[in-house]
Amino acid sequence: MSGAVTPIRVVVWGENVHEQEQQEVRDIYPDGMHTTIKEGIEENLGEAVSVTTATLQDPEHGLTEEVLANTDVLVWWGHAAHADVRDDVVDRIHRHVLAGMGLLVLHSGHWSKIFGKLMGTSCTLRWRSKDDREIVWTVDPTHPIARGIPHPFIIPAQEMYGEFFDVPAPDELVFLSSFSGGEVFRSGMTYRRGFGRIFFFSPGDQDYPVYHQKEVRRVLANGVEWAKTVRPERTDPVLLRYDREDFYNGRGYQGAMEN
Repeated sequence: MSGAVTPIRVVVWGENVHEQEQQEVRDIYPDGMHTTIKEGIEENLGEAVSVTTATLQDPEHGLTEEVLANTDVLVWWGHAAHADVRDDVVDRIHRHVLAGMGLLVLHSGHWSKIFGKLMGTSCTLRWRSKDDREIVWTVDPTHPIARGIPHPFIIPAQEMYGEFFDVPAPDELVFLSSFSGGEVFRSGMTYRRGFGRIFFFSPGDQDYPVYHQKEVRRVLANGVEWAKTVRPERTDPVLLRYDREDFYNGRGYQGAMEN
């Protein structure tokens, strides 16, 4: 008899600024973009996930030490208020990613503090918000995140993102997008930082109903499943000194002058 499967614990973090200040965004996402993203993950994964939301306006942005310690995968969407995210919260998220928490960074989250800290580059790109058609091509059909995704799928109207995208070469390129103006963009990429897995997925501007589209919702659900670490516990990578022939009992770093 098999035991019950423990649900993947997911927190969808939304900046929740456009929804409060722009009626046209509220019309598309009346309960907030974070809620629509949450519903898309639940729609595809059902009882295999337990999804909650947090926003910029919550105390500590809803990302306390206790919350992150009990989060398998954090999903991040931000745009208008990157600078308002507290640096100590960013450091906390960074530490948890290195220790094994999964992270999905969506659309304009490319310029978030946490993504920049993890990438170590400017994360800049070219863009245009003029109702471009986006065609999302699967370039690695063997990747788990591409499972069940049509090749290609079309987003009828979307903000254009184009190269050059100043990020490190990804561990895996899963999706490549092309746009009405001829631009191309690496729209689905994976990274590993420390013990954590990161998936960047670019479709999802606030002015368009992208997160209502079934293919996009499936990509996010697949990304959540992929980003959950298989490590049994969350631990920080550490520097340890080992004596010869003692493979299991390392001791902590005691300084550059100690051997």
